[in-house]
Amino acid sequence: MTSEPFGLPTDESSEGGSATRPPASDSVGGEPANAGDAGAVVDGAAKAGVDEGVDPDIARLDTDDDTADARLEEAGGQAEPGVAELASKADEYLALAQRTRADFENFRKRASRDAALAQERGLSKLAKELLPAIDNLGRALQAAAIEAAAVGEGEAAVVSGHLVEGVKLVQADLLAAFARVGIEPYSPEGEVFDPQLHEAVAQAPVEGAVSGTVVEVYQQGYRLGETVLRPARVLVAA
Repeated sequence: MTSEPFGLPTDESSEGGSATRPPASDSVGGEPANAGDAGAVVDGAAKAGVDEGVDPDIARLDTDDDTADARLEEAGGQAEPGVAELASKADEYLALAQRTRADFENFRKRASRDAALAQERGLSKLAKELLPAIDNLGRALQAAAIEAAAVGEGEAAVVSGHLVEGVKLVQADLLAAFARVGIEPYSPEGEVFDPQLHEAVAQAPVEGAVSGTVVEVYQQGYRLGETVLRPARVLVAA
């Protein structure tokens, strides 16, 4: 092999002549196959989208990636302003939802408390209306006991006994209804006088009784939980 002018290699034939070898044609369209020329071909295919058999979609994806990288580089690696604004809005809505939930929970507790207070007030009002009737039943039983002791045995005593039993049943039913809703009577005989629970009708010296204690209960007291519906009327030892 010899070198002709212009640097084109030649082959010597068996006949002693020489033939000029055509340039290498590994590149598309017969262009020189070197790195610089190949890059130019790919860039041109990306711009045109159809040249030299390059898929237009692939070329467009490469272009989009380059554009996204350029934008990220311009933003200093930070998220776009739109993303930051959306994140701020999300935090704002989350805080609003949390405040709304807390307000609703407070409202629910307040409504439950108000309902309980309203129910207690209703029970207290009804109980105060029924207490005189219960007192009268108690007085009727005391009077019946005195009358039965005076009459003695006989037909009248039998009739009186049946009436007494009926009155006792009515009284017991009313007290049971009170107990079911939390109303209970109390009789503080022997306890230390408490002005919040007791009403002193009189005060007198009583032999053997400690001063300031309840020695006699004239009328039972009633309470609903910690609320006094009616204080007990008592005699206090001086």
